[in-house]
Amino acid sequence: MDFMHSCTSSLNIIEVCRIIFLRVEKMKKDQVFADKKVRVSPFEFNKEVANVFDDMLHRSVPFYAETIKRQSQLTAQYYQEGSRIYDLGCSHGNLGMLILNQLREKRFSMVAVDSSKPMIEKYLKRLEKNDNTQKVDLICGFLEDIQIKNASVVLINLTLQFLDTEKRDDLIKKIYQGMNPNGILVLTEKTVHAAKMLDDLQTKFYKTFKVENGYSQLEISQKRDALEKVLIPDTLETHRNRILNAGFTIFDIWLKWFNFASMIAIKK
Repeated sequence: MDFMHSCTSSLNIIEVCRIIFLRVEKMKKDQVFADKKVRVSPFEFNKEVANVFDDMLHRSVPFYAETIKRQSQLTAQYYQEGSRIYDLGCSHGNLGMLILNQLREKRFSMVAVDSSKPMIEKYLKRLEKNDNTQKVDLICGFLEDIQIKNASVVLINLTLQFLDTEKRDDLIKKIYQGMNPNGILVLTEKTVHAAKMLDDLQTKFYKTFKVENGYSQLEISQKRDALEKVLIPDTLETHRNRILNAGFTIFDIWLKWFNFASMIAIKK
């Protein structure tokens, strides 16, 4: 499913962030796992999740707003005129809308991909509400099926962890091969630690974070069960080796909070 749309805005980045926060307040509260379930089904990005996704993100992902804000700024810095931006696992467009604002004075092409039809539909509605001139190609499909060409910026947020483990190396290699020199890959993931003591510590503080944001023990437990065989995280070492083995020579972790990390790689 492809949609071509124009997007720009006269709002500055602070305004856009403020609007996103206001959307969270207006969005339906995440209660997907609030009631005791006889059987916890595998997690999926269906319509029920899409309807509460903003609330879920801000209560479940540490430094979410900071992460996407800085990614939009990195995109503006590394975007090469005439190239493409790829947002792989774009969900309903929070990062995309910030990028559109950052690049509002430039002509550019962005390909936004997600396998969830409800998410793509929400993204499309957000684009339609704006009077825009830049283009976003919305694609409802699987990341491994997307051809990466003429890319200067590729963004993957909390998405690689849902891809079959045997397909992850190939995707990063494909991104490298389709990226222009001096192009940038930004990857944000939930991670695990090879040392059990540190992995347990990270898990403990993440659970505390969710409790502090209003999730009950039942919600935390049932969501963990739903994600058990759906979200399979890697260690930071695995991510680093995968990225370097694909051909990238510059790699860094630019933001880390216990078991969440944002990485950056540059193709020379």
